[in-house]
Amino acid sequence: MDIIYILVPLSIVLISIATLIFFWAVRSGQFDDMESPAHRILFDDDDDPASTHPTATDTTPAPHTTATDKNPL
Repeated sequence: MDIIYILVPLSIVLISIATLIFFWAVRSGQFDDMESPAHRILFDDDDDPASTHPTATDTTPAPHTTATDKNPL
């Protein structure tokens, strides 16, 4: 029963800290725009996508080896 004397004030302190952090976040604008960060991931922001991705006009064949091409030693 003596633990109640520690846990009740500790829980009041923790709830007070959490409430202060929440109100600080609201006042500093953390919750102003909830829509655009979720949509930002959908947009491709690559500057030059042709340099990193192969194009459809690239018809260079890949090197191909078969079992008869290898020289057994």
